[in-house]
Amino acid sequence: MSKKALIIGIAGQDGAYLAKHLLAKGYEVTGSSRDVMASSFSNLNALGIREKVKLMSVSINDFRSVFNAIQIFNPDEIYNLAGQTSVGLSFDQPVEAIESIAIGTLNILEVIRLLNKPVRFYNAGSSECFGDTGSLPANEKTLFAPRSPYAVAKSTAKWLINSYRESYGIYACTGILFNHESPLRPERFVTQKIIAGAAKIKARQLKMLQLGNLDIARDWGWAPDYVEAMWLMMQQDKPDDFVIATGRMESLKYFAAKAFEYFDLDWQAHVEIESSFFRPNEILCSVGDPSKAIKILNWKHPNDVDSVIQMMCETQAKKYLN
Repeated sequence: MSKKALIIGIAGQDGAYLAKHLLAKGYEVTGSSRDVMASSFSNLNALGIREKVKLMSVSINDFRSVFNAIQIFNPDEIYNLAGQTSVGLSFDQPVEAIESIAIGTLNILEVIRLLNKPVRFYNAGSSECFGDTGSLPANEKTLFAPRSPYAVAKSTAKWLINSYRESYGIYACTGILFNHESPLRPERFVTQKIIAGAAKIKARQLKMLQLGNLDIARDWGWAPDYVEAMWLMMQQDKPDDFVIATGRMESLKYFAAKAFEYFDLDWQAHVEIESSFFRPNEILCSVGDPSKAIKILNWKHPNDVDSVIQMMCETQAKKYLN
């Protein structure tokens, strides 16, 4: 019999790519969003899998909603990708960040504990938990130093996972993922904003692009590579936590320069720095060490920041220039 997977938060970038990956593995996939009737599921449509998954409404903040979903579907694996996804938004809506990430994770863990079924649980962690790594790549032993409500919530969720794993023997793990991008990113994410902006300028639909701090540096990977790591974590004999990254860090200035170069444009002629886009308590450097995942999971990341930019630019070029 095929395995059954429940993806909580299937509408986003990672949820869509994970659903595609699991379907290719022969899984029966059910996905949830806060309100199925109000969601377009554009990412599932973009990947051509909208009709291949079952969908249900689940409010991760509501224990009863989570309980009913898990009891009814009875999954073998649960992937929690739900909750607030924006670091910047978490400064404006910190309560929502804590409730949707930390309390949501706690609700899932409590349901698993109460139902007492051999379900495996993956929790989406974040590199934001480490704060500023400097030039030294963070690994699984690096101490957390969260700088935003989002990072505090993700850190709380990670320690809840560890607590339930050790106290109740639940198969629960956290993937501490560094930045990972794809054409499915909405333009509220700065990487897609840059690439779409460059394409629009090339197409004469935009004159200037406003950006914030270009000196920040990140470890950027390819989202489809990272969802494979999620699945690999769930196939191990014992649950554990893993850093998922490329080990290479580049500045946002580098990202912008490469994106504009793809469209034969000079980024400095088309970018304005807008101070209102600067975040409070910004992380300047963030890079990860994926050695443990490479060794234990046999995980591979064939794509680095250059190929990520290339593939995202190709998609935007088709949208605006063809």
